[in-house]
Amino acid sequence: MENLSWDYILKYVLLGDSATGKSSLLIRLTDDRFDLTEPTLGVQFGSRIISVGEEGKRVKVQCWDTAGTESFRSITSSYFRGAAGALLVYDVTRRESFDHVTSWLEDLRKYADENVSIILVANKIDLCSISPEPVPSIQYGHPFPAPSTPLDTSSSSRSPSPTPPAPTTHRPKDLKLRQVTTMEGALFAKQHGLLYVETSAKEGWGVTDAFEWTAREVLEKVKKGELERRKPGGVKLKEGNPGKTGKCC
Repeated sequence: MENLSWDYILKYVLLGDSATGKSSLLIRLTDDRFDLTEPTLGVQFGSRIISVGEEGKRVKVQCWDTAGTESFRSITSSYFRGAAGALLVYDVTRRESFDHVTSWLEDLRKYADENVSIILVANKIDLCSISPEPVPSIQYGHPFPAPSTPLDTSSSSRSPSPTPPAPTTHRPKDLKLRQVTTMEGALFAKQHGLLYVETSAKEGWGVTDAFEWTAREVLEKVKKGELERRKPGGVKLKEGNPGKTGKCC
């Protein structure tokens, strides 16, 4: 039987456009399986205890998966309040889902606590590659290096149909072209003070990392006293014996 004791409970929210794979990421985290899901109506909930950092702190992440459609936006934004961590998700094969990230980020920073830890999640990389591709300085806490040539992210410079890579004999025919590059996603994250990870809910690549890296940043803020001073509702500590449920810090 799984040890259900915990050191912290953290409230997470998953946000981003519809059909970017938010629900599949949550199912992969909680049940370690992949399932094709229907569009989320309102919000869905899931939780799991994960081990975080070198000290192995047991953190129970309680995740609210929010709908990505405009009709539910006023409802789902209310769940951003009190969140300690947030996964901002886009689909690397759909350019528009990345273009909308800025709008989702504005909503999150408008309604969530100012010190919420956010990770930008480039999802569905399995549609473009047969294995996870290396990402420079992807380790937690390492700065992502700026490109040697400035990246032009203006709308006039972007094309919904990127130039395809040179064909190789090893590239399966059913792979899609990636419309948002690793460099572009990671540079956006760096410019906005976000963490960055690439994931595949179908294959399980990077999913646990997305939640763990965010939890590490939250616990660092707890250690520094940043969260305690502001008393957010999204972090709960265990105090005393394991039988206690804990209290808000």
